[in-house]
Amino acid sequence: MEVFKKYLEEKAQVTNEQFRHLEKLAGEKKIAKGEYLLRQEEVCDKIYFVEKGLLRAYKVDDGGKEHINQFAPENWFITDRSSILFNLPSEYFIDALEKSELIIFDNDFLIEASNISASFREYNKNLLHNHIRQLQKRIDSLLGLNAEKRYLDFVETYYNLTLRVPQWMIASYLGISPESLSRVRKKLSVIIK
Repeated sequence: MEVFKKYLEEKAQVTNEQFRHLEKLAGEKKIAKGEYLLRQEEVCDKIYFVEKGLLRAYKVDDGGKEHINQFAPENWFITDRSSILFNLPSEYFIDALEKSELIIFDNDFLIEASNISASFREYNKNLLHNHIRQLQKRIDSLLGLNAEKRYLDFVETYYNLTLRVPQWMIASYLGISPESLSRVRKKLSVIIK
């Protein structure tokens, strides 16, 4: 839990004493590559912080095609906010793309952290606002940017994932075919050289 502790100290100014109180509300979990944390139609009741490894959230459409919504590498959070906040069945799967070490907690952790730490409360509010901003940026990207610009946004957001994630998953996240992604990457490699 040291990575999570350091993250909260740096990002939310949580003190050692506050963390000692909060760590009782969180658990640690190691999962294998391919293991699921959430499946469609289940109600999500956990938030995951990735200390090591890589997770993804995706949905499967009626035709069986995967649509990746988010990747969560180290020091990222992942959950289904709609499901956890409104107690609704999830539309998403969350699974591990790599062997992963996680910190798991629920809304009680967030409530208690907000109660005992004004800096955490402010950090959590900013995290939520940033999440909304990123969702809006993602929608704008899918609606208005060409494949090349979407890929460059992906590289900026997930700068260390291009070698960790299969190309078809990146294409799924971008909403393009793997063949289109190959053309984009080839075009960009010529421009960069």
